[in-house]
Amino acid sequence: MDLHFTPEEETFRTEIRSYLDELLSNEFSSIRGVSGAGDVDAMFNERLAFEQRLGIDGWTCVGWPTLFHGRGLPLNLQVLYFEEYARAGAPERLNHIGEGLIGPTLIHFGTPEQQSRFLPDIRLGKKLWCQGFSEPNAGSDLASLSTRAVRDGNEWVITGQKSWTSLAQVSDWCFVLARTNPSAPKHRGISFFLVPLDAPGIEIRPIVQLTGTAEFNEVFFSETRIADDLLVGEVDRGWEVAMGLLSFERGASTLGQQFAFHREFEAIMSLALANGKSTQLVFRQRLAAIWGRLEIMRLNTLRMLSEADQPHLTGSAYISKLYWARLHQDLGELFIDTVGTHAMIAGDDGALSRAQRLFLYTRSDTIYGGSDQIQLNIIGERGLGLPREPIINNPVPSKGSSS
Repeated sequence: MDLHFTPEEETFRTEIRSYLDELLSNEFSSIRGVSGAGDVDAMFNERLAFEQRLGIDGWTCVGWPTLFHGRGLPLNLQVLYFEEYARAGAPERLNHIGEGLIGPTLIHFGTPEQQSRFLPDIRLGKKLWCQGFSEPNAGSDLASLSTRAVRDGNEWVITGQKSWTSLAQVSDWCFVLARTNPSAPKHRGISFFLVPLDAPGIEIRPIVQLTGTAEFNEVFFSETRIADDLLVGEVDRGWEVAMGLLSFERGASTLGQQFAFHREFEAIMSLALANGKSTQLVFRQRLAAIWGRLEIMRLNTLRMLSEADQPHLTGSAYISKLYWARLHQDLGELFIDTVGTHAMIAGDDGALSRAQRLFLYTRSDTIYGGSDQIQLNIIGERGLGLPREPIINNPVPSKGSSS
């Protein structure tokens, strides 16, 4: 893997860096650096306008094929785009779910009619999307989902509940996994639907987090009717579509996430230099250790992307979530320790500081997207080829038996 950049790549880097700096220094200067961990709903209207401006200027969907009005950039230039986006302090993208997940899914699995209907609005930031996968009893074991979809003429009737649905309260559409054949094995009999969130029978309840914000939501479907042409792929074959969609999560945008972590580390370094913590030997060692782990994460992500054309996931992909989740939690703890005892107290108005939001938000990093325990099982079973973890049924002692 060659980590040096060619003249063509450096020219592209200069182009996107100049474009973002111009926008974020003038028209959209108020949202530079806005929306980090635990603050994802900040300045929503301004960020939506920024999202739509990117679309008008052709700086969204950079990896989409030109056939669908993307830039068709090769992987190396996509990496540079997301690096520069994070480095510029641009706000967290509002339509990542649309652009990075459902858009590529429709390109690969959707009908021409679905592509022409949905892709333009995603590219221009006119419609926002959320993901309806997790349920109260189907999180890491997603195939255990119980939301049902029953065909009724040329419609589907959906009943059930989804949880931890990011930004559902501001989204226009949700892609939903629902069981369409209860008698089939659990990984089969599932179908993939596109659901308008203004349809009758849908209720969205925000979930307030430790940070006081409500990024996540519960979404209830009570006999919600949608047209048959909102089914993606074949009936009962939605698991294949869902696994294809999740593979897009490991795209070039993951490197932008790593650079967001670097920005958080730079804020910690600036504070440590200002308050003298950087002169303490043990604290300096902690700073150096985190910096080294950030570099390892970056290099592992580049390795993962270089292996993206492999027919199966590689070791670098299996360890990615486990590695960055634990690192991000340690980054949150380091920020709090850098602030010192004042970090234990909220502001006079009850508002949380950036350090406090990061610390509280990162408590969830080792849970969402697959808990650490699930990630370890995946590494062992799929990455290392170890036997599957045995299922142990502990019988309830009979009445009168000794324990």
